[in-house]
Amino acid sequence: MDVHLIQAGAVGRKEELLSGMAGQRNDLFQRYLNEVRGFVRLADELGYAGYGHNEHHLQIEGFEATNHPGMFSQFVGNNSTRLRVNTLGYVAPTHNPVRAAEEIAMLDHILQGRLSVGFVRGYQDRWVANYATVAGARASTPDNARRKDEQDSINRAIFEESVRIVKKAWTEPTFSFEGEFWTFPPKNLYQKHPIYNACGAGVDSDGHVTQIGIAPRPFQDPHPRLYGAFAHSLRTIKFWAREGGKPIVLANDLDFAKMLWDEYAKEAAEAQRDVPREEIAAWGGLLAIGENPAALERQIEQHWWYYDEWFGPFAQGRPMPIMGTPDEVTRIILNAHDRLGFNELHLLIGQGYLNPEDVEDNLRLFAEKVMPRLP
Repeated sequence: MDVHLIQAGAVGRKEELLSGMAGQRNDLFQRYLNEVRGFVRLADELGYAGYGHNEHHLQIEGFEATNHPGMFSQFVGNNSTRLRVNTLGYVAPTHNPVRAAEEIAMLDHILQGRLSVGFVRGYQDRWVANYATVAGARASTPDNARRKDEQDSINRAIFEESVRIVKKAWTEPTFSFEGEFWTFPPKNLYQKHPIYNACGAGVDSDGHVTQIGIAPRPFQDPHPRLYGAFAHSLRTIKFWAREGGKPIVLANDLDFAKMLWDEYAKEAAEAQRDVPREEIAAWGGLLAIGENPAALERQIEQHWWYYDEWFGPFAQGRPMPIMGTPDEVTRIILNAHDRLGFNELHLLIGQGYLNPEDVEDNLRLFAEKVMPRLP
């Protein structure tokens, strides 16, 4: 079983975050980068399979300071030698899909194939609305319930169309696309140049640009592993079953998770995709591991403070708690593995809001006393 880590993106401890505007403090951000560098190097040494991060912007409060998926992935890659870098993920409605495809392909070359990439819909409206690449697009979680159905459906439609364009750009030397939101290349685009005709493709003799292609193509063939990061809805699970993405499910209800696994398998089969049970999805949750009961309880309290205060108001439920002594944590994982069948485990760690020594102790203890007992 491959064990991956996912960071929170917090720039500081509880008291520093609550002091206000922590995201704009240079001292905290520099410490944040240094701490992440240390976690990445330690994970690399201890045998973890990958290190993941998400994308969020305008985070002046400092709770999720991960404002460029490509640059942060390169930072992780530059500070490791064997870890996979998991970008979890590009928020599709806020990116030009062709530019995202090309940026990811470039990053795949820089990391020489150590890249995996997820695409997500975006649930924080403050930044999604400001960064939207389609006029009027909003996040998937409206504040106003009366706008829920329309807003959510538009967000989903942009997301699904964008993922298909990215895959097309990755897998075809040149392509064209005309959809509900995007047209590539734009109609009636002319750019006459003799080199286009002599050395390229997609431009006719009159200079009419009929197709475009990205450069470079991805380093991995046909492209980096695709993740459906933190997918919990049946419709999203079915989308990834058709499109070849591997959802990361952090649901704390194993019956619900099993339903997602089963529905993915059915949808994939209908799409004529043969997906082994262990490759359907990855599973995981929030890690807190320790052998001192009092210290473990303090750690768990900090975890739930962060998740309840930050994610709760976004209507994001608590992730699966993978918490306890090494024996208890092992039992939780093996029980889920028996129910679901998976070959990847993704662990949320207390980066930022926990003291770095506590995070490092978690990583070492898990690697020493749990990893050897996993299938």
